[in-house]
Amino acid sequence: MTWWRDGVIYQIYPRSFRDSNGDGVGDLAGVTDRLDYLEWLGVDAVWITPITVSPDSDWGYDVADYTAVQPVLGDLDDFDRLVAEAGNRGIRIVLDLVPNHSSDQHPWFVEALAAPDSSRRDYYVWGDPKPDGSPPNNWRSSFGGPAWTRDPASGQYFLHNFLSTQPDLNWWSEDVRAEFDRILRFWFDRGVAGFRIDVCHAIVKDRELRDNPPAEPDDHPYVYNFGQRKVYNAERPEAHDVFRRWRAIAEEYDPARLLLGETYVLDVERLRPFYGDDDELQLAFNFVFLHSPFTAEGLRSIIDATERALPEPAWPVWAVSTHDLPRFVDRWCGGSVERARAAILMLLTLRGTPVLYYGDELGMCDVPVPPGQRRDPVGTGAYDAGPGRDPCRTPMPWSPQPGGGFTTPEAEPWLPLSPQTAVTVEEQRNDPNSMLVLTRDLIALRRSEPDLTSGGYGSLPAPGGLWAFSRGERFAVVLNLSDATGAVDLGSSGRIRLSTRRERDGEAVAAAVEVGAWEGVVVETGG
Repeated sequence: MTWWRDGVIYQIYPRSFRDSNGDGVGDLAGVTDRLDYLEWLGVDAVWITPITVSPDSDWGYDVADYTAVQPVLGDLDDFDRLVAEAGNRGIRIVLDLVPNHSSDQHPWFVEALAAPDSSRRDYYVWGDPKPDGSPPNNWRSSFGGPAWTRDPASGQYFLHNFLSTQPDLNWWSEDVRAEFDRILRFWFDRGVAGFRIDVCHAIVKDRELRDNPPAEPDDHPYVYNFGQRKVYNAERPEAHDVFRRWRAIAEEYDPARLLLGETYVLDVERLRPFYGDDDELQLAFNFVFLHSPFTAEGLRSIIDATERALPEPAWPVWAVSTHDLPRFVDRWCGGSVERARAAILMLLTLRGTPVLYYGDELGMCDVPVPPGQRRDPVGTGAYDAGPGRDPCRTPMPWSPQPGGGFTTPEAEPWLPLSPQTAVTVEEQRNDPNSMLVLTRDLIALRRSEPDLTSGGYGSLPAPGGLWAFSRGERFAVVLNLSDATGAVDLGSSGRIRLSTRRERDGEAVAAAVEVGAWEGVVVETGG
């Protein structure tokens, strides 16, 4: 048994999880204060989005110091206490690592700008202007506009695939690679169980800075709408050298130390290389799944394709929400509680590692954020894209009291609190029919049954609108993602171990299992 294969990972956006000191901003001490809840829920590890020092142009994803804690979140003593207290409860801590770019306020970049002959200059990606003064190539920022900004002093352009305050690091530099060896060791020495690696598919850029080709009509809609295929500023083969290097460092500490990649590729066949020969990443996020429509046909086709693309020992990882996308209750379920319950049952019964985003277990929706309160650069300023990502990053609702149990009643939370009724931990924890208890019971069932953790996956015949699959030798999962009652023939009778309609738990069923609209059931077969 390996914890990251058989366990459940829980993602926390620390500014929004729990405010321990009444300043309206969540912090590391607040996470520590809620470890008993996470132990009760049954999670095995907590992935925390960046806690390192940052000017917060992109809320931690613009790092100014990779080995210190952002003061508003606490300090290294707070971090060490979190690791120790989590360990006492059998919970591991996974940190976000941001290797694609730093902040423009990082001392490396400050020196690179001030002294073009400095060795730090080579820490970043620079290009000469074209004869007409325009940028070196056609690469576009993921946040809009050209991916290049000109340095007036030297006349060269520096690359930033996100904000202009996030200059891209040059992974052709051995000095950069050595710096990150040091950074990994610093946090491993403090007891972290691994890293979620931001934008890891794109850290290495084409050395010749060639133009990207245009998108084609048959590309994934996300690619087509972006306008170009990221051929030369992402998925370069040399990145795999870096992953092998990091895996070797991780295994020096413990073979169970985790490298979890943000592998934003939109073809499941392109996930396989990130695992290497079991010597690169152990887990690579599946964004094809996240961008799927919430239909039986769409989801089943992606899962089946992923199963074909990832032969053993490669292991899938699944999430239904992240800090960069609308929450699944909105994006997939249109706010429907019944659909959300089916989605959570699916997530926690698929073969692979499930990742819950804080609030998923409550059925938390996006929270409208008025323009004057927006913090995300994607929703403000030159990168105006509507509400941006703030609605999926709002504070965790712990109780219905003023301050939501997130902060004190007098404090102003950094983002608005959820107005949803009955979507708080306090209200749901003792309600046997709540989304929270359903999630906890699914995690407990998964933990108690090896077939539901390490057992194989097999797609089963099902009529339109329904999706059925086997797990191991003894279990089948049936999901009805339609508005009409349906049935699936499993070939043998059994009993329902758990249903999204909890009154059916323990019910004996014939070979043909009937499921209501938007219901999901876990059936123990062979009865």
